[in-house]
Amino acid sequence: MKKQYKSATDIQGPLVLVEVKEPIKYQELVEIESNGVMQHGNVLEVDGNKVLIQLFEGSSGINLGDAKFHFVGHGLQLGVSPNLLGRIFNGQGAPIDGAPPIVTDSYLDINGNPINPYARDYPSEFIQTGISTIDGLNTLVRGQKLPIFSGSGLPHNELAAQIAKQSKVLGDEEKFAVVFGAMGITFEESQFFIDSFQDSGALERSVLFLNLANDPAIERIATPRMTLTAAEYLAFEMDMHVLVILTDMTNYCEALREISSARKEVPGRRGYPGYLYTDLSSLYERAGRIKNKNGSITMFPILTMPEDDKTHPIPDLTGYITEGQIILSRSLHKKGIYPPVDVQPSLSRLRDKGIGEGKTREDHADLANQLFAAYARGLEARELTVILGEEALSEEDHLFFDFAEQFEHKFIHQGKGSNRSIEETLNIGWKLISMLPKPFLKRISDKYIEKYYRQSNK
Repeated sequence: MKKQYKSATDIQGPLVLVEVKEPIKYQELVEIESNGVMQHGNVLEVDGNKVLIQLFEGSSGINLGDAKFHFVGHGLQLGVSPNLLGRIFNGQGAPIDGAPPIVTDSYLDINGNPINPYARDYPSEFIQTGISTIDGLNTLVRGQKLPIFSGSGLPHNELAAQIAKQSKVLGDEEKFAVVFGAMGITFEESQFFIDSFQDSGALERSVLFLNLANDPAIERIATPRMTLTAAEYLAFEMDMHVLVILTDMTNYCEALREISSARKEVPGRRGYPGYLYTDLSSLYERAGRIKNKNGSITMFPILTMPEDDKTHPIPDLTGYITEGQIILSRSLHKKGIYPPVDVQPSLSRLRDKGIGEGKTREDHADLANQLFAAYARGLEARELTVILGEEALSEEDHLFFDFAEQFEHKFIHQGKGSNRSIEETLNIGWKLISMLPKPFLKRISDKYIEKYYRQSNK
């Protein structure tokens, strides 16, 4: 039964202080009725008989004298059913696609728990994104958390949409879905994502949660939790393999800082709350695989690094929690290379668990290691030319210098519409590595050189 009060004592911006007589839960949902208009809020803090409420729609139009506060007895919930697929919602889980509300099987509290470490199953199966720098070098494994570190002005939105459209698990009988959550985006960006999913046909297997920049900060906090709740239902109740894409986690953390400041909490690094690490963990650790469950949740959190600073608290803490990172390069972007993935600092810690014979191809690990090594050597030669001039390069240096140029333009660069299979990616890698004489291929087994090196030279 709802608890109703008409005892608001103070209102400041989106915060309202209400005196109550019964126990109220933290994060309990509140319905506010004032001047014939119904608004919603969330319990931020409980101190004895005083409750601090954060309003979703803001305090405009609320009259302290006659406002009625209904405490509904539970937190924000998402209605779930198989009909979630193909739908677009706002950050509170309300449909915004013009279609009627879904007929729900049940309602789930969006504040779910991280997966128990004891119940986790180890990620070990390959997911194909169609992006060579990810599939070939920084492979995504089913159940992994692999963030993309970007910067202002870099094409992370285009990359997110492309990954959402192209990603799939190999195997005809596997059910695959994408759950996409966007936080603090502009109307233009929102329309880009909607059009991208609709035009490609990917919307049929997807669920979208879109929170705009002019939506309340408290809704921005709820959006990734809505996204993950939908993913958990599809993965662990419907036995689907779900790819969760969250963009932009920086906007989420800014909203967290805004609410922390409103609550007058002691700030941590750069004004972010001291519990930022714990809060991010509570989101990221909801991804993974569970023993004796067929489904899985794989996560691509995307964040823009303020001033391209990897040591900023958001990318820094994200890197501690997740299993690697894909870093976008401003210098490659300026060269017109798409996607501008900076191969050297990028890393997938679970790569070797998801590749090899029976998963991708037998030569995958050796080829990837050799491509990394040859590209690094080519970048060293490029730096030498800046300092000493191209004339100072040895014949061997020239080979690696040319390799680095071709590697960037033929392997890293593939264009926005290109969807490469893992076979195509590996074959391109062999064509490039065949620019180098066999004695330089020290990281590839002789049996793979015999099988693939000659094939690529035919």
